[in-house]
Amino acid sequence: MAVQQAAAGAGFKVQPLCGALGAEISGLDLSKDLDDATFAAVQQAFHDHIVLVFPDQEIAPAQQVAFTARFGPVEEHPLRSRVGLPDHPEVLVMVNRPGERAARNDFWHSDISFSEKPPLGSVLYGLEVPEGFGDTMFCNMEKALQNLSPGMQSMLGGLTALHSAEGLIRRNNEEENNGLPIADLPQPAEHPVVRTHPGTGRKSLFINPWFTESFAGMTAAESRPLIDFLCAEATKPENVYRHRWRRHDVLMWDNRVAMHYAVRDYDENAVRIMHRTTAAGDRPV
Repeated sequence: MAVQQAAAGAGFKVQPLCGALGAEISGLDLSKDLDDATFAAVQQAFHDHIVLVFPDQEIAPAQQVAFTARFGPVEEHPLRSRVGLPDHPEVLVMVNRPGERAARNDFWHSDISFSEKPPLGSVLYGLEVPEGFGDTMFCNMEKALQNLSPGMQSMLGGLTALHSAEGLIRRNNEEENNGLPIADLPQPAEHPVVRTHPGTGRKSLFINPWFTESFAGMTAAESRPLIDFLCAEATKPENVYRHRWRRHDVLMWDNRVAMHYAVRDYDENAVRIMHRTTAAGDRPV
């Protein structure tokens, strides 16, 4: 697959990583402020590829916050499910090491879809990674919709779904991990099953097997077979990019058009330390 120039004068290269989604950006230093033309080219690559990988970065928390803020206001987790840095509470610390077992994320999901305004996307910085372990997988929900029959697309276009944080609360409160306890379960949020991307105008599925509880007006039992079918279609191997982490990778993804899955093939003795920032999003339409 040929390397493509991101834009005339942008000063960096875009290398697509697979046929479904994902691209590596080379020649860009995220510790420096991006001028407007360079940022516009990065944003276009983000819209085109959904997942961007910036290798070999050295960024401080304030620099990660500043880069994330170019896409949208940087927000803390609404349920405070992770510890933030003392000087930057919006930088979530995701850590696994001896005596400190990370909370599991080995399920397909779209971050915080139970919120009335789910995140635009996230920026994840790998400070320490267990080489060869702890990959993250992403799937393209726009292509997942396109691959469905016209009849199924038409039916889904008229549906909304309820998204609940119940599974997240059970994980943090009942399992052995370093996630923070969550006291209250918020009311489920109702979102369209097919949403329109505000930056591209393209449509994609917006459900996931972890937070999507049911279709509006249906029971969970009635809804689950269709939810499972759609998620199985979305996560077919040909629709997935699997990222193998390297130390000091910065990876960002568009939460509006991708689900992701954190592979848990390491134990509590592996050292894995990530910093995550999140850009606020809009109400799905």
